[in-house]
Amino acid sequence: MKKTFPIFLLLASFIAIGQTPCLNGMAGDYPCNGYDLQSFIPFSTFDASTGNDSWGWTDPQDGSEYALMGLNNGTVFIDITDPINPVYLGKLPTHTTSTTWRDVKVYNNYAFVVSEAGGHGMQVFDLTRLRNVVSPPESFTEDAHYDGFGSAHNIVINEESGYAYAVGADFSGGAHFINIQNPLNPLGEGGYAGSGYTHDAQVITYNGPDSDYTGREIYVGSNENEVVIVDVTDKTNPVLISTATYTNDAYTHQGWFTEDLNYFIVGDEVDELDFGFNTKTIVFDFTDLDNPQFDFDHFGTTTAIDHNGYTKGDKYYLANYTAGMTVLDISDLQNQNISELGYFDTYPNSNSADFSGAWNVYPYFESGNIVISNYSGGGFFLVKASGPTNEDNEDPIALCQNITILLDENGQATINANFLDGGSTDNEGIVSFEVNIDTFSCDDIGENTVTLTISDASGNTATCEAIVSVADNINPIFVCAEDQNALITNPDGTYTLPDYIISNEVSATDNCSDNLIITQNPSAGTILGIGTTIVNFETADDFGNITTCSFELNVIIELGFNDNNLSEGLAIYPNPSASFITIKSKNQPIENVKISDISGKQIIDLKNLNTETKNIDISYLSKGIYFISINNQVIKKLIKI
Repeated sequence: MKKTFPIFLLLASFIAIGQTPCLNGMAGDYPCNGYDLQSFIPFSTFDASTGNDSWGWTDPQDGSEYALMGLNNGTVFIDITDPINPVYLGKLPTHTTSTTWRDVKVYNNYAFVVSEAGGHGMQVFDLTRLRNVVSPPESFTEDAHYDGFGSAHNIVINEESGYAYAVGADFSGGAHFINIQNPLNPLGEGGYAGSGYTHDAQVITYNGPDSDYTGREIYVGSNENEVVIVDVTDKTNPVLISTATYTNDAYTHQGWFTEDLNYFIVGDEVDELDFGFNTKTIVFDFTDLDNPQFDFDHFGTTTAIDHNGYTKGDKYYLANYTAGMTVLDISDLQNQNISELGYFDTYPNSNSADFSGAWNVYPYFESGNIVISNYSGGGFFLVKASGPTNEDNEDPIALCQNITILLDENGQATINANFLDGGSTDNEGIVSFEVNIDTFSCDDIGENTVTLTISDASGNTATCEAIVSVADNINPIFVCAEDQNALITNPDGTYTLPDYIISNEVSATDNCSDNLIITQNPSAGTILGIGTTIVNFETADDFGNITTCSFELNVIIELGFNDNNLSEGLAIYPNPSASFITIKSKNQPIENVKISDISGKQIIDLKNLNTETKNIDISYLSKGIYFISINNQVIKKLIKI
């Protein structure tokens, strides 16, 4: 909207509604053709009186979709992943005061917001915070702020270069250059004032038909009474390339390139008021940037004022104020043909040349959902093509990519269908991805052929095949014996190493292999002398994943009652015993008692005793020979009968 216009507010009362199909030209209370109402949120929900700009963000982490909408008193964020049940997550309040004009764009998971409010500057908001909103709606705070200018009418971002352009600010209202490659540390890098006030603009890294400017950063400004084309590659020396004009100009408001960059489509915000004709869309031939040419005008079916318009594929999505959103077929511009495909009227009161109704549209979500933000008389609208009435019979182009996935500890792996997408496209936007196989197990290790099916909003589909390579890199898991003592049992003063695998003191399991072979080193039957030996174990699964474990075996000689202070006053009775034994020490307290079986496996471990006498229940032990260690100093043989 041109900022010098008087404001006319039309007060209306709306309630929030969910999906309403377009039937017989109406979606509930809203006139329509080819577009269903997904959901609607009134201004009152946002505690605001008017709206303005809107944009969108798709979370690269999981594909969730979020709508961003400017209001008179801030910017709101809405989770539209479930378009029928949108969630109002919260609001970033204005940096200073309320105003009619606010604009928001997105770069690298950050939102950048400017406003006509005095001293507002540029707010920076980390959109990844929207993933974890616990109690919506929240009142958000900005993550960074740029105060290189005060107010600005609009903000433009070239996502390829990482530069933002605040327009309608300083530099005679031209472009203020901001390096946002580090979004939390925006850096001013000058500006362009050579062509006067810019109301709105588009900036791209050029790859169009004019090879003179391939790879250059091109700024196209809508400058009140003309379109200006400026090379802003060198921020210290922006160069005016050319200007483009047309007849019956009133206020050159906003424009957008076609995707092939052959044409630039412009809206004049005041010509319907000044000249009395129907909504006019102006098409320029931009095949030669040094010499842009007016090509033709297209006139719509109502007198409504045009505001912001954007191209996507062969369609032009126009915020048409009182006429709501108008969608035009621009597939035949070379023959100067434009036709109306459909519309969704967010302001059903009238279609007059008045500043009410739709301010902006955002048509770039892959789901096909389209955001319409009203200035007055409504709120936030989410719509989508109805399907058959959208007149789209063109199949998507399916492109697959091969992937490798790893099985988890349970021998399972699951993929999302979009994992296989290698850059599939559609003229209307892809709505869904589906695969014929999404779950894999140990039986699928190796290469698997998977079919990806993509669908658009009109039900057109396409398929491609990808190789999903399934791999297992999970090592087997050992249950290993603990460090232990063993008493010399052989008459020659040696100890024979047992087989810990057969006794199940050492075992291993794996997510994909059942019959693991465990090797013991030293092997069972090895003769050991007094001292410490590290007993090692190793196993490998069927896919080469290896794991090991080990423990210390301390071979010791049986201690009797010798000269040490503990043994001189130590008594253990009865021995043999069937139920209880008593350990009594006269010379020093009993601190700990350990009982092990003949293989050295520890059965009982009593700590922090600090007593002269200790009774121990051995009734549950099997009959046989055991060894008692007291205070780690004396070891005696115990016979359980």
